[in-house]
Amino acid sequence: MGMSVTISAAAEQDAEQIFKLQYLCFQSEAALYGNYRIDPLVQSLDSVRAEVVNDCVFVARLGDEVVGSVRGRITDDGAASIGKLCVHPRLQGHGIGARLLRAAESALAEERGAKKFRLHTGHRSEGSLRLYRKVGYETVGTAEGSDGVPMIVLEKLAGTYAATA
Repeated sequence: MGMSVTISAAAEQDAEQIFKLQYLCFQSEAALYGNYRIDPLVQSLDSVRAEVVNDCVFVARLGDEVVGSVRGRITDDGAASIGKLCVHPRLQGHGIGARLLRAAESALAEERGAKKFRLHTGHRSEGSLRLYRKVGYETVGTAEGSDGVPMIVLEKLAGTYAATA
């Protein structure tokens, strides 16, 4: 009958689907800020490919279709930077984003030694903020994105998983 959404590490051949999904998913964020030059909308396919090859990237699949993705990498200060979490609009609200976050956090901690996770989200992105707080992230500051969007910086320690995730 129905198919299950599976979470797995991204493969290089997933880059084009991730690129298209990211473009679709971040339209609503761009509308929130009246800025269609936000980073996820102007990123090149080659740049997405490089991230899939070099960073910790996970995808959610429904059959052969990539319906969600997230990326993470270790930063110079040893924290894991997590970004560009997106889930296809028709599948949002079903826990896929939390599952993708959990997969990235686990891999970044276990395989790359992350002790802390950090992410940024737009200050008006209430849905994203709700998800991040639900899975244990706390606001630690603010920043301005390279696209000019005011961002909220959130962090949590590795090994801290919310029971609701």
